[in-house]
Amino acid sequence: MSDHDEQPANRLRKELPGEVPASESPAADAPVTPEGGAPGEGQPEPEPTGRTRLLKGLWPPRLTRAQLIVALLLFGLGFGLAVQVASNSDSDSALRGARQEDLVRILDELDDRTQRLEDEKQGLEKQRDELENSSDQAEEARKQTLEKERQLGILAGTVAAQGPGITVTIEDTKGTVEADMLLDAIQELRAAGAEAIQVNGVRVVAGTYLADSDKSVSVDGNKIKAPYRFQVIGEPQDLEPALNIPGGVVQTLEKEQATVTVERSSKIVVDALRAAKRPDYARSSSQ
Repeated sequence: MSDHDEQPANRLRKELPGEVPASESPAADAPVTPEGGAPGEGQPEPEPTGRTRLLKGLWPPRLTRAQLIVALLLFGLGFGLAVQVASNSDSDSALRGARQEDLVRILDELDDRTQRLEDEKQGLEKQRDELENSSDQAEEARKQTLEKERQLGILAGTVAAQGPGITVTIEDTKGTVEADMLLDAIQELRAAGAEAIQVNGVRVVAGTYLADSDKSVSVDGNKIKAPYRFQVIGEPQDLEPALNIPGGVVQTLEKEQATVTVERSSKIVVDALRAAKRPDYARSSSQ
C-alpha cells in the first residue's frame, strides 16, 4: 500500500469517536511487570516506616525480670496508697459527723499536747545550759541526777506522788465493764499527760497489764471489783476532755450501761507503791 493510501486510514482512526490516544491510555502508566507474573512479584518489599517499627517494638511486649519486679513493686505501692487514702477518708467522715463543740475540744487537746512537748523540750534545754554554764558542774550534775531519780521513781511507781488531777469513778451494776475498756481509759489518760495513776489501790506503771478474771478485772494479777476508782495526777483541763471525746471512753462505757463520774481536784494523792525490781540482764552502759 502506498503512502497516499495510508494517510486517509490514519486520519480515520484519529476521528473515530470514543477512542483514547495512546499517550493518555491508563495502560501507559501501568507498572511494568515480569512476564507472566502479578505486580509486586519478584520485587523487593518496601522499607518499613517509623510507625511500623515502633509498633513492632511495643507489641508483643517483652518484659525482663527486673521490669516485672518493678511493676509488682509499683502495684504494691499503689495499693498501699489506696488503702491509706481510704482510711483517711473514714477518719475524715467521723470528724465531719462530730459536733462543733467536740471538734473544738479535740483541737484544744491537740494544742495542749503540743504545748506539753514544747515545755519538755525547753526544760531539757534549760538543764543543758545549766550544766554548761555552772561553775561547779559536778554539783549541778549531782542535783539534776537526784531530780531525775525522783521523777523516774514516780513513773516507775516506787515513790508516792501528789498533785492536781482528777478522780474517775466507774459504776458497773450490770457487770458489763471489761478489762479492755479500763485499759482504754488508762491509755487515754496517759496520752493526755497523766504522770501517776492508781486503780483501786493498784499502782499503774509502764508494764501494767489488765485481764478479765471471774466476772471481775485483774490488774497486774490483783483482782479489783466495781466501782473502779482511778486516781490520776496531771493537768485536769487536759485529762477530763480526753475521756469525753466523741466515741471515747465515757461514751463507750455508757453504751454498756455503766456510769462514769469525773471530779477535778487540786490535790490528788497516789500512794500505792511498787517494789523496785532489779533487772536480771540489763546493766547501765554509762561509764
